[in-house]
Amino acid sequence: MMKRLFPILSWLPNYKKAFIAGDLSAGFTVGVMLIPQSMAYAMIAGLPPVYGLYAALMPQLIYALMGTSPQLNVGPVAMDSLLVAAGLGALSISGIDTYIAMAIVLALFVGCIQVVLGVLKMGFLVNFLSTPVISGFTSAAALIIGCSQLGHLLGIEVGRNSKIQHILTAIAKEFNQLNVYALSVGVIAIILILILRKISKRIPAALMVVVLGILAVIIFKLDAKGVEIVAEIPKGLPTFTLPELDFLMLKDLFPIALTLALIAFMEAMSVAKVMENKHKNPLRPNQELIALGTANIAGAFFKSYPTTGSFTRTAINDLSGAKTGLASLVSAIIVALTLLFLTPLFYYLPSAVLAAIILVAVFGLVDVQYPLQLLKTRKDEFILLNVTFLLTLFVGITEGILFGTLLALLLMVYRTSKPHVAILGRIKGTSYFRNINRFKEDIEPNAEVLILRFDAQLYFGNKDYFKSELLAAIAQQQTPPTTIIIKSDPINYIDSSAVFMLENLITELQQQDITVLFSELIGPTRDIIKKSKLIGLIGRENFFVNTNEAYEFATKKTPKTNLQEKISLQTKSED
Repeated sequence: MMKRLFPILSWLPNYKKAFIAGDLSAGFTVGVMLIPQSMAYAMIAGLPPVYGLYAALMPQLIYALMGTSPQLNVGPVAMDSLLVAAGLGALSISGIDTYIAMAIVLALFVGCIQVVLGVLKMGFLVNFLSTPVISGFTSAAALIIGCSQLGHLLGIEVGRNSKIQHILTAIAKEFNQLNVYALSVGVIAIILILILRKISKRIPAALMVVVLGILAVIIFKLDAKGVEIVAEIPKGLPTFTLPELDFLMLKDLFPIALTLALIAFMEAMSVAKVMENKHKNPLRPNQELIALGTANIAGAFFKSYPTTGSFTRTAINDLSGAKTGLASLVSAIIVALTLLFLTPLFYYLPSAVLAAIILVAVFGLVDVQYPLQLLKTRKDEFILLNVTFLLTLFVGITEGILFGTLLALLLMVYRTSKPHVAILGRIKGTSYFRNINRFKEDIEPNAEVLILRFDAQLYFGNKDYFKSELLAAIAQQQTPPTTIIIKSDPINYIDSSAVFMLENLITELQQQDITVLFSELIGPTRDIIKKSKLIGLIGRENFFVNTNEAYEFATKKTPKTNLQEKISLQTKSED
């Protein structure tokens, strides 16, 4: 039990000396990268930079103990930082101290939700976040993140907002206050990061521009020329503190906490699965929920805001040779040493440099290729993606992902309510049955037998559609068929409403002297039919292993063998 809850107990006793060099190298590289990045992401969340360092410490340590992905690096990320800003920005919070306290409570809330979902084995919920919704949401969020940092880049005050129109309006109003020195520092930092990343992704480009930015402020006295600097960062490790719970705020925090919990898990699992496929290290999704949730809960007691797995840092971790969670422990040590001894060095760090780091990081999140692909192949999903994109961009971050997910579910329900229905015919000289509209010239004509395939489960949402399509197919025949064969292999479930519909429909058809045969029923569907009145109404002799046997029975009255009889009606209780 303890080894399942703390996977470190499994890999640490079997640790190989060959892993040490890679883990130390990766841990140091990611730790160095994490320092400026975490400070920048705290700015997105509307928090002082030091809270980014706090978020990079305890959650990373906890995940190293409990996580099942050796390469996943947990800490502050751009998307979650923006969700924090959007969620808290919509609340009536007065003062930075209250804002910080609520961000910490949010981490505790998110962690509790994730742990509960993990314990209840509900990791599958993330599957309801469809790719078009995530793509539209991510692209919009990236644009909002980027625009929210333009104020720091331009050296003007634009306030905190998560709606693009408000951000751009604020920038336009203050644009005449643009600081050329801040803009120059930010643009040069962006160019340097892009050049260094092109040379090698292992180069700590963000840390290098941080050092150069600090030197530029000191040498040219840019702070005296209006360039905003980080100024004093509290020194020392975060102390254990109970989050200030305001129960009246919890109901307001719940929607954003639930959104964050699922989005954070989706982000972490996306990159963790890439690592799983590459290194063949098995992931346990429900344990990942518990690990991420515990990391957020523990982080909240040490002044952390919500965290999750990072795409970029995990990729660098893997590229640098990480083999186990020891790499994350080393990264956490680097952050701890920075908090203990190095925070005074960041006093003259320009905010424009942190904005440059953020802008480069989020630029790659805007996906253009996928929407263009959907436009050519799946226009309904293209519309879904764009609706999510526009809602996120102009209405709100939380509203975008929630309404996008709701629209995706409605689209799924619509598709299942009117699934594909095919009328089949036998290909001449074979035992193959294919859609008569696709194989018109090859079909063996037979007006007496109508074969229908319904490509979905039968439930209350499509039972009437099934009935209308079958009756319409009968009506289109010049002479009414004497036999209907329902090719049933795509029907993996029949609910009680659909069973009731089938009972009435079959009775109605039998009164018209039309025999109904079922072929290729799968096990779960056979079980449902066996437990209902349908088995007696249809007749045991009218179930067949395959469609050709049903067709031969309908046309030539070829009897079934004992084996065919057994297989066609085998149910779970008889297996």
